Amino acid sequence: MMMALNSSLGVMKLEMFSSSPDSTSVDSITLFVLLLCACVLIGHLLEKSRWMTESVVALIIGLFTGTIILMTTRGKSSHILVFDEELFFIYLLPPIIFNAGFQVKKKQFFRNFLAIILYGVIGSLISFLIVSLGSLQLFKTLDLDLMGLADYFALGAVFSATDSVCTLQVLNQEETPLLYSLVFGEGVVNDATSVVLFNAIQKFDLSHITSVNVLQFIGNFFYLFLTSTFLGVVVGLLSAYIIKKLYFGRHSTDREIALMILMAYFSYMLAELLDLSGILTVFFCGIVMSHYTWHNVTESSRITSRHAFATFSFVSEIFIFLYVGMDALDMEKWRFASNSPWTLLGACGILLCLVLLGRAAFVFPLSFIANLFRKSKADKIAFKQQVVIWWAGLMRGAVSIALAYNKFTRKGHTQLQGNAIMITSTITVVLFTNVVGGLLTKPLIRSLLVGNSMSSDSFSSKTLPLLSSRQESESNIDTGNPIDSSQVVHHYWRRFDDRFMRPMFGGRGFVPVVPSSPTEGSSLH
Repeated sequence: MMMALNSSLGVMKLEMFSSSPDSTSVDSITLFVLLLCACVLIGHLLEKSRWMTESVVALIIGLFTGTIILMTTRGKSSHILVFDEELFFIYLLPPIIFNAGFQVKKKQFFRNFLAIILYGVIGSLISFLIVSLGSLQLFKTLDLDLMGLADYFALGAVFSATDSVCTLQVLNQEETPLLYSLVFGEGVVNDATSVVLFNAIQKFDLSHITSVNVLQFIGNFFYLFLTSTFLGVVVGLLSAYIIKKLYFGRHSTDREIALMILMAYFSYMLAELLDLSGILTVFFCGIVMSHYTWHNVTESSRITSRHAFATFSFVSEIFIFLYVGMDALDMEKWRFASNSPWTLLGACGILLCLVLLGRAAFVFPLSFIANLFRKSKADKIAFKQQVVIWWAGLMRGAVSIALAYNKFTRKGHTQLQGNAIMITSTITVVLFTNVVGGLLTKPLIRSLLVGNSMSSDSFSSKTLPLLSSRQESESNIDTGNPIDSSQVVHHYWRRFDDRFMRPMFGGRGFVPVVPSSPTEGSSLH
């Protein structure tokens, strides 16, 4: 736990509130750790609240803390720490994305893979075009001509990145597996798509746009997707093979868990080193490791690793939302944008409307297309479920903030009015969609899904599938008719998996279960 905190806190540069750098570091880190503890405690006390979610709690605490710091420093700063957008992608994002892949219900995810790709890739591209072209036209009415064409396309990538954390904290994976799988899967693929789009735009020559360049851009986009996915699968299989052959559990479960963590992080960093999408790579690495590697370790390592990965992800998410709340009160950005308050207000309104429009423009049409491939009426995406999917993607979060900082600031600071307006507009939209949207998420979903076998307990907490090996095994068994068209792919994959993959890489039923390592018992005395 403390390793995760230290790594997270290592991604920030400290503000100078006192004469001694050492005392500043200790004071800042101590206060931030205290705030993280407060977020956990208050989130726990409000767990059964109808309105509040953990992300909203962290945002509100961040705003409250930022206000206090702003008053004590006489308007100079609202930060304890200063954001570094590049290191955000190295330390905070990997544990969140890896845990998403590691904890996912694989059968549901791949059963809805077509719909997830439609929402996450095609939908993100549609939203990207609407926000980019819409802002390009509508910002002219605000006399905001300080931006180039590349800035508008970067803005489209920034606001195509959704944050479905609030909705996932309300939905229950066991009660609504289809809806949870769609919202969750789209969120991960959408983040990867947005980051790939953003990086591709930075390298794309917008001064000479031709049909050949556009085709190359599309080709590079899908090349990144395929190669990133392949790299994640390879690293995941490598970790499974190493642990199966060497069987670390005979000596130390600590080494098993350490190797799993390091291999997961290695997949992300290797992808970044090769200019691929680290998000996609570490996500599919998590899926492969949960399918093979996790079954090759001892029983105690399985339980520990599940909770360890979930804890790293949880702390990272709280850290991000807490910082976003404090950063919303950064006077430097507001000072440069305050010369034109109506321009700022208009930009926020335009971006918010484009987000709403861009979301609706693809959720409902693509849901119709996805339903054409679903034979069973029970498997079709109902209109109320489509509304929930639309709502889940309206919120913008940490990825949008990080991309905006990357484009419109330098080391967290900006002195250009156009850039300041873009940063403050992004922060405003993120805060508005998360606080207002987060407060309305629980009652909205309760009213929409009250008749869809949703029990009241479904809204009490964020459910993580921290399953034992037996529960995991049962949840992934295909009990349907293999002739059913909706399960044909899964049926043949299981046959291939059992015959070729599991004998080589291990997995459920192919590795003897050892409750714990021999050294664990002696270490307790």
